[in-house]
Amino acid sequence: MSTSSNQPESGKSALSLEQKRMLYRDGYIVLKNAVSEEQANAALARISEAKKGEYIGREDVIVDLINASSITPILNEAMGEFDPPIACQVGVIPVTQPNDRFTNLGYRDKDLPYYGAGTHMDGSITIAAPQEIQEGTPEEIYARHFASGPKGDLGRSPEVMGHNMVPMFEDPEMTLGLGSFTAFVFICLNDQTVEGRGQTAVLRGAHHAMQKFFRMQYETNEHLGPEGPEWPRLNYDCPNRCGMVYVPQSVQDQFIDESSESTPDGKKWPRPTQVLMDKGDACITLYHIPHSGTRNEHGTESRKNMIFRIRNKKRQPNVLVNGISDHPDRGQQGEWLEFEEGNDPWERSKYAMCNMWDEWQGMQEVVAEQQALEEDGAGL
Repeated sequence: MSTSSNQPESGKSALSLEQKRMLYRDGYIVLKNAVSEEQANAALARISEAKKGEYIGREDVIVDLINASSITPILNEAMGEFDPPIACQVGVIPVTQPNDRFTNLGYRDKDLPYYGAGTHMDGSITIAAPQEIQEGTPEEIYARHFASGPKGDLGRSPEVMGHNMVPMFEDPEMTLGLGSFTAFVFICLNDQTVEGRGQTAVLRGAHHAMQKFFRMQYETNEHLGPEGPEWPRLNYDCPNRCGMVYVPQSVQDQFIDESSESTPDGKKWPRPTQVLMDKGDACITLYHIPHSGTRNEHGTESRKNMIFRIRNKKRQPNVLVNGISDHPDRGQQGEWLEFEEGNDPWERSKYAMCNMWDEWQGMQEVVAEQQALEEDGAGL
C-alpha cells in the first residue's frame, strides 16, 4: 500500500501556500503536531479510563482536540466558519487478525487487500453485512437486507435507517442517497507511522473524480448518490451476494493500475494511501475523498483516531452541526428538521457536492490557480 508523504510542518493559524496546493491536488493534508502533547495525553488518559461501552466523544477533553487547538484557526482560514464540535467519533480499532467474516463490501475480511480497507464515501446507509450467502433475485435480496435494519421493513423509503443511523435517502423525494458535509478531521493519538496499524486510508486525488461523478448524476436526472445514475446500492456478484457499493465503479476504475491487488474472484481494487501519522498529528480531508479505516494487524496497541465531521456554516447558518453526524440535513437519528420557507436543504447539499470548493473560502485563489494550470495543460 502506498503511504502518505504530504506532511509539511503545520503553521499555527493557517495552511501554507504549498499545503493548500497539496490539499487541492490530493484531497487531504497532514498537519504535524497539530495537537499539543498535553492535550493528546489528556485525551489518551480519558480513553484508557473509559468503561466498556461508554461513549466519551462529547467530553471536553476530546472535543477540545479541535476547539482548543491550532486546528480551529487553520480550518477557519482555509474553509470558513463552522460550529465548534460537541461530539466526535471515537475511532478505536483493537489489534486484530484477518478473519472469515463478511464485511459490508460482501467479501470476507481475510480476502480484501490493503488491510481490509472498505473504501467508501461517508453519508451512506449501512446495514449489518449478512454472514450467509444470500439467495433469491436481486429485488428479494435488496428488500430482505434493508428490512433487517433497526426500524424493520419499511420498503424503499427515506424513513429506512441503517445500523449506522444514516437514512436510506436524505430527502422525502428520494433523490439524495448521501449525507454530506465539508471536511473531515482525523486526530491521531498513537503511533501510526508504520502501515498495518489501523490507519485511515484515502483514495488520493479521487475527490476530483467524485465531484465529476456527482455533476454527471445531477445533469442526468438530479439524483445524487447511491440509486442515482450509474451507482447501484448493492453488489449482487460479490461472495455473499449482498455487498454495499460505497464508491461508484466508474470512479474506482480510474484508480486501478499495475499496483492494484485483487480479491480471490479476480476483482481488482484501487490501492488507497495509508495516512501515516504520530501522536498529535491531524489529517484534514475534503468530504469528497473516499476513505476507510484499516485492520490493525501489526500494531502493539489499539489504533486511536478521533474523527470529526465539519460543515461550513454558509450551507445552513441556522442548523447546528454536532461534529459527528455525516447527514446533518437530518437529525442524528434521522429525524426530520424544519427549514425556513424557501430553504431547500437537499438542493443546497447537491450544489455543495457538485462544487466541492464552494465551501472552502480560503482556498479560492489556489483553486483558481490550479484550475488555470490544468486548462493550460489541456490546451497543449
